[in-house]
Amino acid sequence: MIFFSRIAMIFGATCLLAGLAQANPVEVQVWHTLTSVNKSEFEKIARQFNNEQSDVKVVLKGFDHQAALRAQATAAMTSPGAGKPNLVQIEDNRSPELIAQHKNIVPLYDLLKRYPIADLNWFLSQTTGFMRDAQGRLMAFPYMAEIPVMFYNVEGYQKAGLDAAKPARTWPELQNHLLALRDKAHYDCPFGISQQVNTHLENLAPINNAVYVTPANGLDSKAKQQPELNLADPIFMRHMSIMVSWKRSELLTQYSNGTEADALFAKNKCAVITTTSGALGQMLDARGLKFGMAPLPFYDQVGPKAGAPFVSGGALWAVSGHTKEAEKATVAFLEHLSKPVVAANWHQRTGYLPLTDAAFRAANVSLYDKVPGIRLLVDSMRTVKDPNSRGFRARNYHSIEPILVRQFDAALSGNTPPVAALTMALDESRPLMHDPALAKTAPAARKK
Repeated sequence: MIFFSRIAMIFGATCLLAGLAQANPVEVQVWHTLTSVNKSEFEKIARQFNNEQSDVKVVLKGFDHQAALRAQATAAMTSPGAGKPNLVQIEDNRSPELIAQHKNIVPLYDLLKRYPIADLNWFLSQTTGFMRDAQGRLMAFPYMAEIPVMFYNVEGYQKAGLDAAKPARTWPELQNHLLALRDKAHYDCPFGISQQVNTHLENLAPINNAVYVTPANGLDSKAKQQPELNLADPIFMRHMSIMVSWKRSELLTQYSNGTEADALFAKNKCAVITTTSGALGQMLDARGLKFGMAPLPFYDQVGPKAGAPFVSGGALWAVSGHTKEAEKATVAFLEHLSKPVVAANWHQRTGYLPLTDAAFRAANVSLYDKVPGIRLLVDSMRTVKDPNSRGFRARNYHSIEPILVRQFDAALSGNTPPVAALTMALDESRPLMHDPALAKTAPAARKK
């Protein structure tokens, strides 16, 4: 089946490129904010594509963060002449429908309607759902789809007398593990948090079978109730209080909405961290690091079984205003990214989820065997049918996320009681979610 899928993919790419043959290759500019290992892997893929044919030349341009990319892209789109990107990476702002409506954006489903890709048997709707509209149409190419995960140091577990084949499934169990890692393995950073809003607020809800936005995670377009964050749910209050207690007892020593904990884990400074699967490449690149991956813990007092997490991350959005030849060239590159072997390598070297079933089946089993837990973690996402984990929509979320970061920090620093911090975050976010005019503000996202 994979063989026929590859033949179809190659045939499709040949058809697309057949109409592009000319003296000079068509240039496709791709602007992104990938860093470290993920950036290097993307550069390898672009070089491979450029070397395999001579009709299209992909030129990558990296930016340190989304704000810098957005500023230059905005300037390029509003100025006459060349220099406009063909594809731009935009992090999930939880309102992709608004991005798709922008005059400088071409929704992917519209582009693919004109220039079809031969094999679009997407891995599963769960993986790409965060970039689909209410009709299920794909608005952008979700090449940086990721889920929250827990990384743990295998040697640290062994030194602490813990079973490295059995990472903590629940938060109370993790607390016992962290005490052992602190007292027996002598870690100064038993536990660290990266991307704290994603891993400890947003995904706390679906993993514990709750909604993050009421009603229906903001996905019910016919709902009469005004949407708001579900931060009054006892699960958030319980979790925030426990995180504060861990901070006081020096079990939790590193936390941010950035990726600082990732770097500390890669250097064997932190024993356990919560972050996103897109950090896998950094861990694989760390010399001498033995680690495992596991789902985020859950509270078994709330339910006997954990729910599935939200899929989020970045996507490549097509920019309008290009010639037909340039659009065909852009789709040809996206088709290359979709090839089973290319997509499988990208998934296994970065931690981003495979988009197609063929990509999953083409993956190298040896890597799954090398990292404990990774295969079960990825395979579990293939059969998810949990309604709470389909994703969420929240108007003006790019302005709400900084509020959540500030109140999370205030609680953990001891400046604000946990319940008060959540209440203030809810009160501050409510008017932003209810005001349609504010939704027109340009989207922003956490640094990746």
